[in-house]
Amino acid sequence: MAEEPGRGGSFLRILFWGTPLFALPSLRALGYEGHEVIGVVTRPDRPKGRGRKLSPSPVKEVALEEGIPVLTPESPWGESFLEELRGLRPDLSVVVAYGHILKPEVLAVPPGGSINVHASLLPELRGAAPINWAILQGMETTGVSVIRMVEAMDAGPVLLQTPEHIGPSETATELSTRLSEVGAEALIEALALLEAGAIEEEEQDHRFATFAPKVSREMARIGWNRGALELSWHVRGLDDVPGAWSTLEGKPIKLFRPTAESSVPGRSSPGAILSASPGDGLLVSCGEGALRVEEVQPAGGRRMPVGPWLRGHAVTTQMSFE
Repeated sequence: MAEEPGRGGSFLRILFWGTPLFALPSLRALGYEGHEVIGVVTRPDRPKGRGRKLSPSPVKEVALEEGIPVLTPESPWGESFLEELRGLRPDLSVVVAYGHILKPEVLAVPPGGSINVHASLLPELRGAAPINWAILQGMETTGVSVIRMVEAMDAGPVLLQTPEHIGPSETATELSTRLSEVGAEALIEALALLEAGAIEEEEQDHRFATFAPKVSREMARIGWNRGALELSWHVRGLDDVPGAWSTLEGKPIKLFRPTAESSVPGRSSPGAILSASPGDGLLVSCGEGALRVEEVQPAGGRRMPVGPWLRGHAVTTQMSFE
């Protein structure tokens, strides 16, 4: 059996917890570094697509391809589930965007405890959607934290942090992809330092905690009375899911790839379409300034550049988003 972290240089028997694409680089990195992933815990299969067919999580798909045992409890607690975990004999649990808060008795199953890769510089943005909220709030810097897990959500001591700049036009989808790789690198570094006994765990200053609750379709609706810059954060922060949306002629449509413009031709009410042509794109009046949109997704359709969409739709400057 591998030695407990911090007491030697042996490879670890790791129980991995994760569900979305964000977790995959960390899962793969553990194997590349020689650690043995002895089991994966992920969310149960969920209905997806128009046919609502049950589909496995991205983590489950990769785990099955790699021949790793997979557990998919609806709720990760109870004595029978704990017995399954103990039977795997993990040295350490690694949790990356699993989707459930784990109870103390679950965190304590491995002798080395449980660590988590979280996509913010804690104590900022604790919660389910730190990447979305970093952009929604117009932040210029975020990052990744590797922490030791405790019962309270994202409140454990910090092992390692890696700050990252947020690009001026970067979307939540793009930032998530980038931070997933940064998180995998930070995880491997933290494990190496733990095994070498070279980490001083630093308690978070809970006075500075902020929160990043799960985003929803309801909150994704665009309020055009807000300023263009704030709305550009809104659209970028909710890309790709759930997608910022509005209605045009009574039909919902998602908007992507925004640019805030301070100068507006003429005076128009918020939501009014200022220009709409395949060459110039779509420019919409806001409470302050205007928002230029490069991509759209009509209800039931695919995401596409504004130009082709406008060629097939009679959109005029007499119309307004609501």
